Amino acid sequence: MERIRVIAFDADDTLWVNEPIFRGVKAEFMTLLEKYADAKTIQERLLAVERENIGVFGYGVKGFLLSLIETAAQVSQERLSGADIQKLIALGKEMLASPVELMDGVEAVLEDLCRRYSLMIITKGDLLDQESKIARSKLAPYFDKIEILSEKDETAYDRVLSTHGVGPREFMMVGNSLRSDVLPVVNLGGHAVHVPFATTWAHEQVAVSAMDQSLWLTLSHLGELPPCLPQRFSLAGKS
Repeated sequence: MERIRVIAFDADDTLWVNEPIFRGVKAEFMTLLEKYADAKTIQERLLAVERENIGVFGYGVKGFLLSLIETAAQVSQERLSGADIQKLIALGKEMLASPVELMDGVEAVLEDLCRRYSLMIITKGDLLDQESKIARSKLAPYFDKIEILSEKDETAYDRVLSTHGVGPREFMMVGNSLRSDVLPVVNLGGHAVHVPFATTWAHEQVAVSAMDQSLWLTLSHLGELPPCLPQRFSLAGKS
């Protein structure tokens, strides 16, 4: 039985809905460019541009918007009008102002767990955007610590754990992304819970074996988390 002291949660598509907002804008983007190229070409070019730009602009709406504009310029061979560019910018602003839609039951789960365990948010993306969503979600009071990172890899998690004086075996990460929330934590010797969301950005998708999947818990929704914890872990509680 492991003694878990700190449980951390991803934010986007774990605590609240995020990916459908991006997919809605991508659909409008495809319509805007359909006179220049077929859908497969546009999708492949956009994903390639997004991946190239992560190291420059990071994650989040602003980097996504710049990738849309760059992709549009390439696909249209710079024939996209100023009006179309303004439309893309308007879509980006709408994304930043989108209401925060909490996952079903998330507040009840946090209210339960925060009484017994130290809770954290560990998310990645644009600092201003993530801070705004956390504030608008009204979930911040449930968390002892909030970390907004530029990337969620082993190095980043190791730094966060060291900063807060938490050992990997005392730590559990809960999130929807195997790439960002599960694998780095498991590789460090920590514990992870995978709560898949209905849709996942292609950049976050990874292939794992059945043997790999035995290293973490997979739940169908967050509401399953509180009752399953005592069955597998001895939780030390707040220090």
